[in-house]
Amino acid sequence: MTTFPEIFRINLSEQASAVPADSILSRTVYSDAQVQAILFSFAAGQELSEHTAAVPTIIHILAGEGTLTLGAEAPQPAGPGTWAHLPARLPHAVEAHTPLTMLLLMLRGGEASKAS
Repeated sequence: MTTFPEIFRINLSEQASAVPADSILSRTVYSDAQVQAILFSFAAGQELSEHTAAVPTIIHILAGEGTLTLGAEAPQPAGPGTWAHLPARLPHAVEAHTPLTMLLLMLRGGEASKAS
């Protein structure tokens, strides 16, 4: 049996925190030279207003219902399983309609971020 000491395993549902009303909590759950994984927990009605990231990112909605706006596209419903790859500097916003849990992966190493 082969072992891989560099593998990191975490149960994201155990890491998501209960969020006080009118709050957004974020927690870095993993970070290395290639990727930073940040777990966000939104209270219902909270939003990250339009912003950009300097590196490509992946948004994965794990729980809850909300709206995801990417670039000039109209806002789209986002629920469990919603997954989006964003190139660097793409304006985006997230709004939670219910308590919402989102994993954000910032891809800061390798060819993807070097090309940006």
